[in-house]
Amino acid sequence: MNYIWSPDFFRKAFVFAANAHQGQIFPGTELPYLTHVTLVCTELMAALEDGMDGNLAIGCAALHDVLEDTPTSYELIEQEFGQHVAAGVASLTKNSSLPKELRMEDSLNRIIEQPREVWMVKMADRIVNLSRPPVHWSNDKISKYKVEASSIHTALKAANNTLADRLCMKIENYPQ
Repeated sequence: MNYIWSPDFFRKAFVFAANAHQGQIFPGTELPYLTHVTLVCTELMAALEDGMDGNLAIGCAALHDVLEDTPTSYELIEQEFGQHVAAGVASLTKNSSLPKELRMEDSLNRIIEQPREVWMVKMADRIVNLSRPPVHWSNDKISKYKVEASSIHTALKAANNTLADRLCMKIENYPQ
């Protein structure tokens, strides 16, 4: 395998994410939020291919929700992990100043401007999130989430066949 990633870089990003998300619970569960981060990293690492920047992919996977869900600043991510990881994480962060119905399209447009490793993080994130809908979601919300997952697949599938196939399978098996 010719993709390169450093266990030290992964450890640094993972510990950073653990500290940033400390005390947070993954919605709809009693699990620490870091469980979600771990599962996204696992999906991503299993799909890395020759020639990919593994540190960019893994850094963005570990940190993908830090800007959106914690008080962590872009500047701190850039300082600790470099401009490429910070830009990738920023593209994965929904713009809360936009109306909710425009946020995903905006995020996908920004992700597409990034290297394909960042695209892969978004697909891995949605694969993990398609495990089971929260019990409090209405059928309409579940249906909309599935449609949104299909738009992610359509926009980003060219980045990686393994993740594209897994995402497609998860969409097909997601409750109606």
